[in-house]
Amino acid sequence: MRRPLRHLAGLALLSLTLAGCGASSDHALNLTLAALATPPAKAPASPTAQDVKCTNVKASLRPPATLPAPNRMPPGSFMAKIQKQGYLVAGVNSGAYKFGALNPATGNIEGFEIDLVNEVAKAIFGTAEGHVRLVALTVPQRFTAVEQGKVDIVVDLITITCYRRTLVDFSTVYYDAEQRLLVPVHSGVDNIAALAHKRVCATAGSAPIDVMDAMAPADRPVPVGLPQAIDCLVAFQQGQIAGISTDSSILLGFTAQDPNTKIVGPSIRDVPYGMAISKAHPDFVRFVNGVLAQLKRDGTWQRLYANRLGAFTSGPTPAPPQPQYDG
Repeated sequence: MRRPLRHLAGLALLSLTLAGCGASSDHALNLTLAALATPPAKAPASPTAQDVKCTNVKASLRPPATLPAPNRMPPGSFMAKIQKQGYLVAGVNSGAYKFGALNPATGNIEGFEIDLVNEVAKAIFGTAEGHVRLVALTVPQRFTAVEQGKVDIVVDLITITCYRRTLVDFSTVYYDAEQRLLVPVHSGVDNIAALAHKRVCATAGSAPIDVMDAMAPADRPVPVGLPQAIDCLVAFQQGQIAGISTDSSILLGFTAQDPNTKIVGPSIRDVPYGMAISKAHPDFVRFVNGVLAQLKRDGTWQRLYANRLGAFTSGPTPAPPQPQYDG
């Protein structure tokens, strides 16, 4: 068995003090340190999460017909507040391979999601350089950070669900993933039901834990929630769990890091990613949706995908997710 990868998670998080698209601040650093101090206890899922229903989980607020010019945000808007403070504060993932992770060669957090954060900042300021603060957040902290105004936006592999829409507003979908299953490369397991009553890992407090909890008793694995997704890979390598069931974007990163693993079975559920924004700022939701629509129209989304994820996913660049609006 190869050396566990726990040191990678610690390195990625600690290095955030040096990262942030070439910029840093005491505010961002303090929030990152607070995230690191969070006890590694399982975050309980809301008892009502499975009961909340909505008409169209992917629908978001319609963007304005025309985006304001950079550095000319509408007076009184949340974008004007961000412009005045001089930078966009974004909660991100620091250990998501190719989406948001430390590049040891540059000392920066880089990836597809970070590129999208930079595009939002660019739409406000004209350039992202010097106008972005990245903050590492654990899964349980993502929504409270938005609600309490500690960050302006969270771009962190967040699955849009009906329940989560009661906590925050979401942008339109910027990436479509699936929940899948990762097992040893020589395993005969071909679906999650084959691991019924066996330990299967996902990040504590995440949607994949809720999905496993909701499975029929005969097919249900024993969900194991750990603080970070990388902790699941460590536990897997140490033989403490039988498999990992989470987003395909995360599992693809694990197969790249550990060739002794493979992804099996059909899609367990659709995993649409959206950017989380406070319900107090619908104007910012509409603005971000306008930025995303523009990126998809002018080919920027496709270029960023090909640059970050093309070789990673070993397939052609897909069409970007089509936006859906409900107001």
